[in-house]
Amino acid sequence: MGELREEWLNKKDFVEQLFNRYATEVKRTAYLYLKDINLAEDVLQEVFIACYKKLEEFREECSYKTWLIRITVNKCRDHLRRWSFWNIFFSKDAGDKLVETKTPENQAVVSEEEKEIGMAILQLPIKLREVIILFYYQELGIKEISSILEINENTVKTRLHRARSSLKEVLRGGDFE
Repeated sequence: MGELREEWLNKKDFVEQLFNRYATEVKRTAYLYLKDINLAEDVLQEVFIACYKKLEEFREECSYKTWLIRITVNKCRDHLRRWSFWNIFFSKDAGDKLVETKTPENQAVVSEEEKEIGMAILQLPIKLREVIILFYYQELGIKEISSILEINENTVKTRLHRARSSLKEVLRGGDFE
């Protein structure tokens, strides 16, 4: 599919095209944030509802992908802030449920090493996990991550360094600091 052109389509069709192009990435990002496929699907819906409602406000200062990922991160943060989320989902076995869930995203992660890395990422504190998700899974640059998270580029670099160090330690058999 070529470059999307908002002016070529009506609003509903344009958002549908955005959904077809970016839904998998939005869902994967939400899933890695929230560690729950059902919540990730809820966030996916919320993101594209927000996209539909706020499409006219898109200022083309970034790509549609970056804009959608920013909305996704904000929706995930909202879910993480909710008291009920912490009481229901903050459990030690949440990561085990993640790996066992039969979704296309999880079925693609077949090797034991990839599962181990995925579990280690899910154990990271959210500030470190989000930069790993955006950098490696969404393949965004430091500048885009800085914009999405609304933090300094050097902070992004520092968090990436800390996340990588923590992952190395865990994968060697140690625990997080």
